[in-house]
Amino acid sequence: MAHPRMYSDDDPHLAELRAACLGFPEAVEVEAWGRPTFRAGKKIFAVFEGDAAHPFAVIFKPEPDDRPALLQDPRFYSPAYWGPSGWLALDFTVADVDWTEVGELLDASYRQVALKRMIKALDAD
Repeated sequence: MAHPRMYSDDDPHLAELRAACLGFPEAVEVEAWGRPTFRAGKKIFAVFEGDAAHPFAVIFKPEPDDRPALLQDPRFYSPAYWGPSGWLALDFTVADVDWTEVGELLDASYRQVALKRMIKALDAD
């Protein structure tokens, strides 16, 4: 069963997130669960998320060592379904978005799922 589309292409922050995610080697956007997901090949490294409490957010997989510190920051939360597997979400509406920081978080998430050749291509830039 197809999920209804739960976002709009002109949602705040989506264009910037798309640009950041699709800048990684072999990154693609695939709609799943009614949301834009960003993948390194077949593996997800980011999801554009939204719910009543957090209307615009990105789900990503932080380095395990960084997770506790990130959770001390009010911009981050443990998202439903994803949180138990170590993923976090950054709420874009809590504070001004630092896209350099978002890029670093996406980089860490991408590196955890990408194939060796993708990481090699990333490091060659």
